[in-house]
Amino acid sequence: MMMVRKALALTVLLLLTASVQPARADAAGDARKNSQAQVEFGILAAQKELWREALYRWKRAAEIDPSYAAAYNNLAIAYEHEGQFDEARKAYDKALELDPHNQQIQQNYDLFKEINDRSNRSSTR
Repeated sequence: MMMVRKALALTVLLLLTASVQPARADAAGDARKNSQAQVEFGILAAQKELWREALYRWKRAAEIDPSYAAAYNNLAIAYEHEGQFDEARKAYDKALELDPHNQQIQQNYDLFKEINDRSNRSSTR
């Protein structure tokens, strides 16, 4: 079950970060560009199973550009992987607050809720 969750999380992560927003020519654009660089570095780390490094990079991405929904989505996936489900939910909530119409973030969150809810039901039995 955990291996399936990890594989799904990484697949979803890679799909989301493929959609990069166009750069802007102001300070906010510089922040977005730097944040995207952190996100991309985090993806490389996650692909190598270096989840703590990925988590660090995605936290940095969110700090650099707090309006970058993809950073929060990836952060949520890393928290999921690390078993920090409350933090994952908060990160998904923030990602959806920033980009409520993003289907990939919504799908990730729906999958998270489904798996997390199923796990919670199993553990209470």
